Amino acid sequence: MAPREADAHPVTRQHDDKETSHVTTQVESRALLTDVEEAKASLTDARRGAALERQRKRADMTARERIAYLCDKGSFQEIGGLAHPKEGAAKRAPADGVVVGTGRVDGRWCAVVSQDFSVFGGSIGEIGSDKTSRIAHIAREQGMPLVMLLDGGGHRIQGGQNSRHFAKAGPFFHELARMSGWVPMVAAMLGAGFAGPTNYAGMADFVVMVRGRSTMGLAGPALVKAGTGEEIGLEELGGAEAQVDRHGLADLGVESEAAAIDAVKRYLSYLPSNARQPLPLGPPDDPLDRRAEALLDLVPANTRRVYDIRKVIDHVVDAGSSFEIKPTFARNIVTSLARLGGRPVGVIANQPMRLGGMLTSDACDKAAHFIAVCDAFGLPLVYLIDVPGFSIGSGAERTVLGRHSAKMVFELGQATVPRISVVLRKGYGLGYFAMCGGRSFGADASFAWPTAEICAMSIEGSVDVAYRQDYEKAADPAARRQELIDKIRADIGVLEAAGGFGIDDVIDPRDTRFQLISVLSRAPARRDNRQPPKFRSIVPI
Repeated sequence: MAPREADAHPVTRQHDDKETSHVTTQVESRALLTDVEEAKASLTDARRGAALERQRKRADMTARERIAYLCDKGSFQEIGGLAHPKEGAAKRAPADGVVVGTGRVDGRWCAVVSQDFSVFGGSIGEIGSDKTSRIAHIAREQGMPLVMLLDGGGHRIQGGQNSRHFAKAGPFFHELARMSGWVPMVAAMLGAGFAGPTNYAGMADFVVMVRGRSTMGLAGPALVKAGTGEEIGLEELGGAEAQVDRHGLADLGVESEAAAIDAVKRYLSYLPSNARQPLPLGPPDDPLDRRAEALLDLVPANTRRVYDIRKVIDHVVDAGSSFEIKPTFARNIVTSLARLGGRPVGVIANQPMRLGGMLTSDACDKAAHFIAVCDAFGLPLVYLIDVPGFSIGSGAERTVLGRHSAKMVFELGQATVPRISVVLRKGYGLGYFAMCGGRSFGADASFAWPTAEICAMSIEGSVDVAYRQDYEKAADPAARRQELIDKIRADIGVLEAAGGFGIDDVIDPRDTRFQLISVLSRAPARRDNRQPPKFRSIVPI
């Protein structure tokens, strides 16, 4: 019996069915891929022109443009771009108002968070919160810096005031606390920043604001009025003048978003990607043995005459390498990142142009945080000392200076990085200890210039306390007082300090750079902290 036509080539028929199925599957896969690509394309600035119109009127860049400016071209890899709320008024929230991912910044990987103000004012939604926690976790696990480009409010009210999702809170702050001292964390406040973003920035190592545009604070004017009845404007409450210059909550105020992101890049250039990585060495294009002739005349021997310590720093460190932190806050002390022979260092110096370089509560806080950052990431500390002591009087006590000064001392006591002190002029009282003078904190080298004078307190003050009756009984009280002052001054000069071996050497100011580089070239990167078997130390404030 002849086979039917339908059964004549069963194998061929089966092959045709498989081929048709494969082609169909291929078409379906391509269609699905097209759907995904379309969904991703809808997130781009080019497709969101109308939604971004308000952002372009109020800011220099969009959230994605900021990332593009920060990261090396083509290196950013977004995660969670397709995430969005499922229900409620906020369900039409592209990427749920925050762009996160990883990208290279000057060649090395960083984790990036960029708030999108065009989506419900950059407020924090449930999915967006999960995304920021996820990228923070990646930064911690992979040991890379975290950069936060902040421009938004706190909790998204449109997402609901309900305990169903808020009760669980989120792990982001826990992640930030665990990352502290492990990876650099920086925040650029590029616009609105009340509530959540301020708390994020408060955990960061470096914060920069755009003057006239950025704000910081735990609550904005509307919430402040509702909660306290106080009426106050944006700038007065949380603008850069308040938070950078007066309060020191932020470290730097700049004039544009580009300048803010540039500052972030520069800050990171001094630090390793994490605490276990070596310091990023730069090319030693400034001669190691360069002598600074100007230093001979820059610091007056007369302690009543002022000078700008920043000029001293510039002459000592690699040319153009000084990057001052908090330059407009607590100006009586200067904290600056710099390089010596290409090696990043942290410089702490008294500024005679402000309060004679006296240490106040704000100055102590500024220095303490700077010491902690330098120690966390392995930057040696260089102290340039010209300190008349700590501030005194009822005004100082109202600032709880006793606690703040202890914090500065505490951080130096915890530090394991190399440290070098150079007394330029005054080294008075407990301020001398706090500035790592002499043998106080085991400096790897303790130097002094010929202009240095070191003693327990202000000479004039000590005479007035101990010898007032003596000079008041004299025929010429003023002359007798000056005689006593001159007698004490004769015993506090630099040769006396060297004679008692309180310092290692008296050096020519012109050779300061060479001396510092020489010490750092032989000092171990870390010292044994020799701590008792405790779990942690307790910060004095």
